[in-house]
Amino acid sequence: MRRLVFLLALAFAAPLTAQTALPPAPYANQQLADPAQERKAHELMLTIRCVTCQSQSIADSDASMAADLRSEIRVRIAAGEQPEQIRAWLIERYGDWISYRPTAEPITWPLWAAPILLLAGGGVLVLGRIRRRRRNA
Repeated sequence: MRRLVFLLALAFAAPLTAQTALPPAPYANQQLADPAQERKAHELMLTIRCVTCQSQSIADSDASMAADLRSEIRVRIAAGEQPEQIRAWLIERYGDWISYRPTAEPITWPLWAAPILLLAGGGVLVLGRIRRRRRNA
């Protein structure tokens, strides 16, 4: 019985001790000194999806993962990397899903073409109906 109580206490206590003791990332919530660099970093952050929240950009998210990504972006911008290089690195690391800016890779061409084809098909149907009505009238 004591063993069962000990195991239950351990099971409930484990999540309480699971919090990280790591300090926050250095530039997670601190802006860069150069306003131009900070603007570049912020514009990029607005187009990167939070891995934890999945519905917010990392600029808007309070998740620790978003803070780490904000810091990483600021460090790389301060080191002179261009935003598109950082975006490519993030896409390589996390996949296309992380970017709010869609890519036009050959695998996504059907997704880009589908709305155009559907509109064209709808236009053909509407024109056909209009011609049939004119003939029947």
